[in-house]
Amino acid sequence: MRNGVTIGQAAAFVGVTVKTVRHYHKLGLVEEPERDSSGYRRYGSAELLRLVQARTLAAAGVPLAEIGPLLDADAARFAAALADVERQLTERIEELIARRDTLHRLADGDRALLPDRAVALLERMPGLGFPTDEVAATREGWVLAKALVPEGFDDYLTHIEHALDDPRFVALFKRGVEAAAWEPDDPRIDELATAFADHCLANPAQLKIVTGLQARTEAATRYQLIAHHGEEQGSATARLVALLETKLRSAGVRIPGPASH
Repeated sequence: MRNGVTIGQAAAFVGVTVKTVRHYHKLGLVEEPERDSSGYRRYGSAELLRLVQARTLAAAGVPLAEIGPLLDADAARFAAALADVERQLTERIEELIARRDTLHRLADGDRALLPDRAVALLERMPGLGFPTDEVAATREGWVLAKALVPEGFDDYLTHIEHALDDPRFVALFKRGVEAAAWEPDDPRIDELATAFADHCLANPAQLKIVTGLQARTEAATRYQLIAHHGEEQGSATARLVALLETKLRSAGVRIPGPASH
């Protein structure tokens, strides 16, 4: 009768489950002992040592497929392999830290999707008299703009920063927000569109707020998605934007239309 312990005892001594021990056998990491005269497999010190080594390497993050060659390697190969595992673990740690940071930014609201400059502008808008709903709509539009036209977004924010320092622009913008409650055929919509177009044409930097988010490719599609986000077809806001775009096109400003390329 061979001295040793049962598979259940071996698993308990090593700190793994019986299922794990059998999996190690299946992968060839630890040889399965022969059965004794009683029909039981008895684990001796050699098998227990091998189990401990396999469990330790697995807990350190070494893929199971690589543990067998490691256990059979000489000292130099073992050290080199461990260094490679450490490098892989470091990369995983850095990736997890980056994911955690993203979660922290998500918990902080807008900063997960927008740069700090954009967040600062959004936080400034309520103090200028913009309602919460408009700030939320602006936030959504900027998230779209950053994703669809990333190469122009920083310049766009710069134009917005300057425009919010202009009382006339702010007044027109706020009037546009109020227009959302008007009837689509309200004559004030045409007056507001004309006033906004005239102001933009007289202030080229602010005109770039309208023209600056035109992507280099698929310009019409991307522009339309950004400029008309959240609009209800046939609404006063949709008519105001359409009139403004028409007036600017009439003045020679390039603004993609639904069918342009």
